[in-house]
Amino acid sequence: QVQLVESGGGLVQAGASLRLSCAASGRTSLSSYAMGWFRQAPGKEREFVAFISSRAGSTSYADSVKGRFTISRDNAKNTVYLQMNSLKPEDTAVYYCAARQFYGSLAPRAYDYWGQGTPVTVSS
Repeated sequence: QVQLVESGGGLVQAGASLRLSCAASGRTSLSSYAMGWFRQAPGKEREFVAFISSRAGSTSYADSVKGRFTISRDNAKNTVYLQMNSLKPEDTAVYYCAARQFYGSLAPRAYDYWGQGTPVTVSS
């Protein structure tokens, strides 16, 4: 069982930056897991934001965040990050991290483990 805990969300103004963190609790090592970030705005479906694979660290981003968000991982700290720059009001959502074995996926249903989410609100 993989337990994930997100942190770093908050209320910011448009144009600001935030860094979200996702850490595994206990002795779980995330090194063999691909990690994804997803978000869900009120009244909308959960959508893909970014993923990073387990080994080579290859990444993929949604078009809406490409060039503004960066996903990274520190396996020594058992933590995955989402650096969000130039935030826009449309980035407002609850952000979730998720884990699945080895390879990333754009589909939420492909992930086996989820955190509880951290809210991000961007004011205009």
